[in-house]
Amino acid sequence: MALPAPGAPARSSLPATWLARLTLWAGPYAGVLQMVVVGLAILSLSRLGLVAWQWERVQATGIAPTVFLQGVRADLILLGYFAAVPLLFAPLFAHRFAAGFWRTATLAWATLALVFIVFMELSSPQFILQYDVRPNRLFVEYLGYPREVFATLWNGFRIALILGVVFTIVLGLGIFALLRRASSGMDMWPARRLLLLWPLFCLLVFMGVRSTTGHRPANPALFALTGDSLVNSLIINSGWSVLDAIGAMRKETTSSDIYGALPREKILEQVRAAPWLRDAHFANPELPTLHHQAAAIARERPLNLVIVLQESLGATFVESLGGLPVTPELEKLKNEGWWFEQLYATGTRSVRGIEAVMAGYAPTPARSVVKLSLAQQNFYTLADGLGRAGYHTEFVYGGEAHFDNMRSFFTGNGVRKVVDIGEMRPNFVGSWGASDEDLFDKSLERLRTLHASGKPFFSLIFTSSNHEPFEFPDGKIALHEQPKQTVNNAVKYADYALGKFIRAAKQQDYWKDTVFLIVADHDNRVYGDALVPVKKFHIPGLILGADIEPKRIRTIASQIDLAPTLLSLLGVSSTHPMIGRDFVRDSETPGRALIQFDNLFAYLEGSAATILRPGQPALLGRYDAAGGTLDPYAGKPTPAQVERAMAHVMLPSLLYREQRYRLPP
Repeated sequence: MALPAPGAPARSSLPATWLARLTLWAGPYAGVLQMVVVGLAILSLSRLGLVAWQWERVQATGIAPTVFLQGVRADLILLGYFAAVPLLFAPLFAHRFAAGFWRTATLAWATLALVFIVFMELSSPQFILQYDVRPNRLFVEYLGYPREVFATLWNGFRIALILGVVFTIVLGLGIFALLRRASSGMDMWPARRLLLLWPLFCLLVFMGVRSTTGHRPANPALFALTGDSLVNSLIINSGWSVLDAIGAMRKETTSSDIYGALPREKILEQVRAAPWLRDAHFANPELPTLHHQAAAIARERPLNLVIVLQESLGATFVESLGGLPVTPELEKLKNEGWWFEQLYATGTRSVRGIEAVMAGYAPTPARSVVKLSLAQQNFYTLADGLGRAGYHTEFVYGGEAHFDNMRSFFTGNGVRKVVDIGEMRPNFVGSWGASDEDLFDKSLERLRTLHASGKPFFSLIFTSSNHEPFEFPDGKIALHEQPKQTVNNAVKYADYALGKFIRAAKQQDYWKDTVFLIVADHDNRVYGDALVPVKKFHIPGLILGADIEPKRIRTIASQIDLAPTLLSLLGVSSTHPMIGRDFVRDSETPGRALIQFDNLFAYLEGSAATILRPGQPALLGRYDAAGGTLDPYAGKPTPAQVERAMAHVMLPSLLYREQRYRLPP
């Protein structure tokens, strides 16, 4: 075997030699430039792999070359952020007297930055499988619950987790070795040359980060070039997507401003113009949506209320709604009560479903109010309103109630008792807590106790068996498919447990005095090649119990409509700030749905979907409910349509920011 010629680099150092030759002309700035070059290579290779994986989706958009060209532009934005930090300190430390420190500092910073990039790119495939987009704000939110998240990853994605950690470590060490060898020949310039060229490098980085000569700097929405959200997210990179989400989370009180401006008077005028609010009297200027709702049904004694919030139960799993035949119990029950045929979730997270169902609160681009500081007390919920009407209120959950900040939000806003896994003796415990059967057994025990007290009661029961990694007891159901731990099997088990619970409740004395709502928080996965996958927001909703007669509600409905409807069925007249409709009083008027998907907001009325985008003109989509397809470029929305959509997404932000979504003292 031939040996390398004297002075020739060893084969293992060829990449470092090539990188050095490419960058050492930059003198003390070579380390920063090397980080940019290596970062571009990593991100481009990752994008190439992701595009190859999702080639059918990318090819269908017809912009494959653009994905890579615009991708480099997006990558320079992220790398510009990382380059700016050492560049700012260069005039102080990039001198000959501090050469050793400067080389070490730039090497350490570049390695950390590139390891972060590698980690985010390696995390992307699994996140895409779950959410059909690159990591975004959901990635950040889940980091606040490491125990639950790690348990889910370990039990459901163990191989992917181990491989991700191993590859991150191995690639991190490789990056460090590469940069160390490439930067070993870095020269320090004289101070005059360093300072004269420093503004030029700063200007280049500034231009890379801003990435446009327009009025506003580039943001991820600028790269939304197609009607497929996944393809749009492939154009950018996961690191920037997450960092941008963190920045947006810091501005959450004004989050809806990303869609433009609308005068306060117009916001209130548009929202109050809804047919179900047109005759309402808004007498309190301090609480602009507060109004009195007279119950459409008069009762001698108000009924009890039980809400079963089903984890991830989309219409995808309900055969009569166009889904799979894995909810036979729900299919039987739908003929016994009010069945919503076009009910839509407001978002993709459990807390978004909670704020809609429990508080009648519309969605925003920000995190759910369940997790926001200004909503931890003195914020309207059904529990608050019913508690003031003499109800005992409680929340029952099979996991740990602190997850997603639920305990804090509930106890601060009217829930008098929280029952979680700590008060249960479950027969089966998975990553997310007690099985649904154990949860419902505890709920039946609690309902008997509440009934015996003689007071009206409200209980929110939140299930969790239909959650990755889809763990549930053996021998309970005939599996829909193999292997056991799949979403379809988990849904079928959750449905089995629900049917068992309702059958047991029917045998109790309180059944004739209690209204039950069964509704999903959201679908299990939101995916598809639509800009806004409306079909994946379609969820089942059923109201039964007491004297509820069978009925089909065919008009479009939103989760925020459920609470006002329930109050009317209970026979509770109340004053509240909710803007949803009472379907007891009117179930024929055409409805609307409010849908928040990442940083896009869709206002759905009939087949028309007005889609708001950050920093870009609104779109008018056409939604085919039968086929579940959305054409986002069907036309141009009228000013009235845009104004109506903007009013409904800006109002909740305004009410939260000014703390006006509450009852008077």
